[in-house]
Amino acid sequence: MKKFILLALFMVFSQSASAITPFTITDIRVEGLQRLEAGTVFNYLPLKVGDEVNDEETRLSIKALFQTGFFTAVSLEQDGTVLVVKVVERPSIASVTINGNDRLKTEQIEQGLEQAGLVAGRIFNTAILGRVEQEIKNAYLSMGRYSASVETTEQALDQNRVAITLEINEGRVARIKKINIIGAEKVAAGKLKDEMQLKEKRGFRLFSRQDQYSKQKLEADLETIRSYYLNRGYHEFEIVSSSVEIGPNRQSIFISVTINEGDLFRFGETVIEGIAQDRLPALRELVEIEPGGPFSRQQVNATRTALSDVFADEGYAFVEVRPVFSTAKPEKIVSTVFSIIPNQRVYVRRIDISGNIYTRDEVIRRELRQLEGAWYSATLVSQSRDRLQRLGIFENVQIETPVVAGVSDQVDMKVIVSELDTGSVLFSAGFSDEDGVLFGVEFEQRNLLGTGKDLAIKLNNSDAADTAVISYTNPYHTASGISRTFNLAMRKVDSAEIDTAAYILNTNSLGVLYKIPIAETNSLNLGAAFEKIELEETGETPEVFGDVIKRQPDSGNLIFTAGLSKDTRDQFFFPTRGGLGSISAEISAPGSGFEYYKLNAQGTYYYSMGDRVTLKGGLGLGFGDSYRDSNSIGLPFFKNYFAGGPRSVRGYDSRSLGPREKPAGGGVPVTVGGDSRVLTNLELLFPAFGTGNSKDKRFGLFADGGQVYAHAEGIDLGDMRYSAGLFFHWFSAVGPFAFSYGVPLNAKADDKTEELQISIGTVFR
Repeated sequence: MKKFILLALFMVFSQSASAITPFTITDIRVEGLQRLEAGTVFNYLPLKVGDEVNDEETRLSIKALFQTGFFTAVSLEQDGTVLVVKVVERPSIASVTINGNDRLKTEQIEQGLEQAGLVAGRIFNTAILGRVEQEIKNAYLSMGRYSASVETTEQALDQNRVAITLEINEGRVARIKKINIIGAEKVAAGKLKDEMQLKEKRGFRLFSRQDQYSKQKLEADLETIRSYYLNRGYHEFEIVSSSVEIGPNRQSIFISVTINEGDLFRFGETVIEGIAQDRLPALRELVEIEPGGPFSRQQVNATRTALSDVFADEGYAFVEVRPVFSTAKPEKIVSTVFSIIPNQRVYVRRIDISGNIYTRDEVIRRELRQLEGAWYSATLVSQSRDRLQRLGIFENVQIETPVVAGVSDQVDMKVIVSELDTGSVLFSAGFSDEDGVLFGVEFEQRNLLGTGKDLAIKLNNSDAADTAVISYTNPYHTASGISRTFNLAMRKVDSAEIDTAAYILNTNSLGVLYKIPIAETNSLNLGAAFEKIELEETGETPEVFGDVIKRQPDSGNLIFTAGLSKDTRDQFFFPTRGGLGSISAEISAPGSGFEYYKLNAQGTYYYSMGDRVTLKGGLGLGFGDSYRDSNSIGLPFFKNYFAGGPRSVRGYDSRSLGPREKPAGGGVPVTVGGDSRVLTNLELLFPAFGTGNSKDKRFGLFADGGQVYAHAEGIDLGDMRYSAGLFFHWFSAVGPFAFSYGVPLNAKADDKTEELQISIGTVFR
């Protein structure tokens, strides 16, 4: 077809050239135009009045006009000394109509058509239409819709225009009908299929995409099968071939994988070579290979990584650790030699920071542990990234270390950040199962003027509490990284509104907290605060509380706090690895209105299970009492611990677990809290369905446990309450949204349960 077109063009050029004898142009006339102006032709025509026409000039002129794409035919003729240019215009596109599409949005198709130039008002080119058809088909092929088709029709209109219609038949998604694994004898084929992402079509997978073919997923599955064998001793395993066939109806897919399992091998001797003898003892301790154990590529790679990390932390950024295997087939033994080639030791020449439009460079640089001019360290680079992620002011942090051109011992360190919107003014209305209806206004800037400082002003009103809080944090009060936080708070709590023992508490406090780093991820926390407390009883206040209020309706307390904390989380919001732990003590100064202490220990750990799935485990312990034997009050009742609800043991009413007392005048006992608490938590966290890589939503399954005790009655772990269920968290534009559905697993007859718990917004605590 292409040869025919070229031959036709050649004949046009040849005939045009042979029809004209050389002459000097005195005028140029254009014939055949319908929409275009003659000036357009003159603009592209190489010949001008006064030029001499010859065969070569004629050929070049016709070629130039064809290349504009405006015309389907061009010829040059002579009328005396007038050059006549005859053209046939391509039609213009009057309209483009798209029918039959659903999975592929019309806006997506129109965007592609616009990029190809196939939109109303443009010149119509049949070749472009063919390419567009193929691109649309390819889009459906990527969705697994192999039976999709696209038909185009062109309707000629007046004024040399054309209306184009694209009729799309999306077809059905092709499903995997059968997966055949040929050669699986020592491991059952069914077991290998269980390891694969791709699955065969089954009736119970109506809402699953696991039976939809994907080339990328098949490649990943082949690697999964290879790893399965290589990690279980099959050193000579190989995938011989893999094939994918589409059924005649183009809606069924058949996958065949042929494998050669080989024999089972065991580890023999492991040798490290290429480094000084005095380093061998320390390096041998990093070897995870067990002699006599089944060959495992996973253990080989773990050892290789451990050895590489040692040298990478010493500046050998491009160290090579090559495992070389020696196989004794009769004995089925694999000996391993790790050859270490350190290569050139390198240092970081320069650190470049980009992406920080608002945040000052110094805020980023002070978190970096890898320094300019120092030897490169993979650990320090990783620590730098984690510290920046934990600030909570960046959505994403990337660190690259490209080689400096022209030298072999230098790299640059490029820190690329993506900033979060850290400033907000929020007017909120919400609901919490713990506090009832919420109203509030909050101003917060977690990166004040780009300095990394935090200023928050929060006013909240709920059925249970009215609060006003101002806090200001300077994370680098000193150059060594000591953080200082000032807090001014006023709070009024009417506990009768939250279904606990009734009393009214007014608290005004002013405090300061210092966070002193004592290691890379550890800090010492020291604080002091003065609290002015006013207590009021109501007609429902339990007698045991009423006696305290009558004896001491108001008081002033000087509170000291001290603690140790450790933060190894990989990021501030929704961590996927690392942990956060602390132990702390709160004690009132002698002579305070209430002389007491509280001891708390809590920890949360995150373990990545791959593919954006995270396992989270948590434990919280608390205990408090009076430190004067003469004080019969014990821990002040307004400092008691509570449990139950969305922040502790879901599935039970908020603050409903623990000791109970009857209100004054009798009635149903209400929760009064206790001076001891035990909380446990286990969660399996997933990204929310259909949200892609969104970092503001998370879905999960949970198992909670907890109980509150009065230590005078003893702590009985057998009295713990447990629940399990699912939850959804979302940092929405109107404040945090939390939903949970929890089923109590061992509720007693007098327990208050609440399976569905929802909160929108929150109050400051």
